[in-house]
Amino acid sequence: MYKYDEIDQAIVDERVAQYRDQTRRYLAGELTDEEFRPLRLQNGLYIQRHAPMLRIAVPYGMLSSRQLHKLADIAARYDRGYGHFSTRQNLQLNWPKLEDVPDILAELATVQMHAIQTSGNCIRNITTDQFAGIAPDEIIDPRAVAEIMRQWSTFHPEFALLPRKFKIAVSGTKQDRAIVQAHDIGLEFYRDSDNKMAIKVWVGGGLGRTPILGSVIREHLEWQHVLTYCEAIIRVYNLHGRRDNAYKARIKILVKALGIDEFRKQVEAEWAYLKDSPNTITEAELQRVAQYFTKMPYDTLPAHDASFDSAIASNPAFAAWVKRSVHAHQQPGYRAVTLSLKPHGRAPGDATSEQMHVVADLAEKYSFGELRVSHEQNLILADVRLSDLFSIWEQARAAGLATPNIGLLTDIICCPGGDFCSLANAKSIPIAEAIQQQFDNLDYLHDIGDIELNISGCMNACGHHHIGHIGILGVDKDGSEWYQVTIGGKQGNDASIGTVIGPSFAAEEMPGVVQRLIDVYLQERTEEERFIDTVRRIGVAPFKAHVYAKKEAAHV
Repeated sequence: MYKYDEIDQAIVDERVAQYRDQTRRYLAGELTDEEFRPLRLQNGLYIQRHAPMLRIAVPYGMLSSRQLHKLADIAARYDRGYGHFSTRQNLQLNWPKLEDVPDILAELATVQMHAIQTSGNCIRNITTDQFAGIAPDEIIDPRAVAEIMRQWSTFHPEFALLPRKFKIAVSGTKQDRAIVQAHDIGLEFYRDSDNKMAIKVWVGGGLGRTPILGSVIREHLEWQHVLTYCEAIIRVYNLHGRRDNAYKARIKILVKALGIDEFRKQVEAEWAYLKDSPNTITEAELQRVAQYFTKMPYDTLPAHDASFDSAIASNPAFAAWVKRSVHAHQQPGYRAVTLSLKPHGRAPGDATSEQMHVVADLAEKYSFGELRVSHEQNLILADVRLSDLFSIWEQARAAGLATPNIGLLTDIICCPGGDFCSLANAKSIPIAEAIQQQFDNLDYLHDIGDIELNISGCMNACGHHHIGHIGILGVDKDGSEWYQVTIGGKQGNDASIGTVIGPSFAAEEMPGVVQRLIDVYLQERTEEERFIDTVRRIGVAPFKAHVYAKKEAAHV
């Protein structure tokens, strides 16, 4: 992973000193709330429902074991002993004291971390596939370009005050796991007919109040021009994006209003001034950054391991965990491991300080000292020997990190919702926990099979509910918390936005609603069909009919 040079470290250290003085002046009454607000947002600090919330950047989801140990220490010392991993692969602290934030940022700087551009109307944390660099279906590892883009976008003066926040995702695999179509800009890396690295550029995607999948603005972009082409896109957006209405300010609204052809025309005209400028990436620069993402020092191992095979055969619990949590790897004899942050009865995405220390130790001992954060809010050890899997499972299970539910119904994506967020219309975490309790039988979960359930507490869609096979959205109805349900959403190459099935439900109804949706699926599915496949084949109507028939019967 990328390691700071002297310039990187100086920038972060100077920002800490700057923010420390800004906080001092605010606490002394020298800055008003209005004056301080943009300053704290530039450093990832929100004022939430009960306390400040600090969002810490994890660029393209990669952490070192040393960094995770530091995050664990910070959560224990300055917060309430836990952190929340978000769908943008960042970490959020929900209870820091405002006056402690400069000290937190100073500690982060000692391990090459910060909270810059994790909030505000700027280019946010660039995300990618959690299996980048090791996925068997990978065509191109996009992380070096993602790092170059991180450096380019950090403190970019022209894009420090965009009409709204701006999100970029990169992917270099046959199957998209970074949701490139649901981002302001999505970059899909591939090899062209000359076997050269090229990029398909998507633009105008996004969830929130107006969910839209992006459009392809350029099928073939030479990788050297990715900065200048993205700069052209953002310039057009910065010039024409609405600033009079926050709900209409995202680039997706502009692209939809102009149409992709007109938007492309304006971008190409702007790019004509930028192409071949100093922001064109050279081969030397790509190689300089890429050296931090070269293959790990793998040993030459056999494709199979006798001890692993024996453990699978003799231990059903271990075998169940391997089936859901262990993933294929490019390198023979190695696997990737997803550590579930979704144990039943806990808020999805939360990890205690003790658990973070355990994961950091596992990464140090078994995975070359690195780990990843997924947008599904789990943690990944990317480079594990087959022979080490059983030991990892035992240690992870003891720490509550080995629930074998990855990809199953209770592997819920969930925002913090009304328990913490001042923007939320309704609580998310209690709904997730109630659904976990409803589906607390692992055998039943495995029979249901692969399914994605996403929960958001408001239309900002931090829980990605629009692209869940089942999506749940908290809404306000006359001061009460209700929940709207969509089905048929999906991430991936064939991404889709879910369809609302009908009127919203009270909180206590939600576990039963999900159960009835599952009942229809189990009755109607064909062999090998997933939930999303059945929805696409038979449509929304049978699900809606069963859910609302039961609801009406309950009120008779």
